[in-house]
Amino acid sequence: MSRPNIDFIADLETIVRARLETGGDASYTARLAEAGTKRIAQKVGEEGVELALAATAGDQQEVIDEASDLVYHLIVLLADAGLSLEDVAVRLEARHNA
Repeated sequence: MSRPNIDFIADLETIVRARLETGGDASYTARLAEAGTKRIAQKVGEEGVELALAATAGDQQEVIDEASDLVYHLIVLLADAGLSLEDVAVRLEARHNA
């Protein structure tokens, strides 16, 4: 079984970038990117709303599932924009230290 820790997020970001580079219909990530930035952004919005609704329902497993979907789509959106979670972390750290 895979390791259940935060390091997998970095691995996932690497996987997403590789799939965006290789393309092809076999990968959901590549198909999503082919649909364009607008579609990727739409998915981020949908998953954000679904996460908010799950939180109000109080179902922890549903919150985890929807948060996972949101993080994945956020990684795709950032990669599509030429950015990374590291860019986000740098900004968060700067805000924290300000």
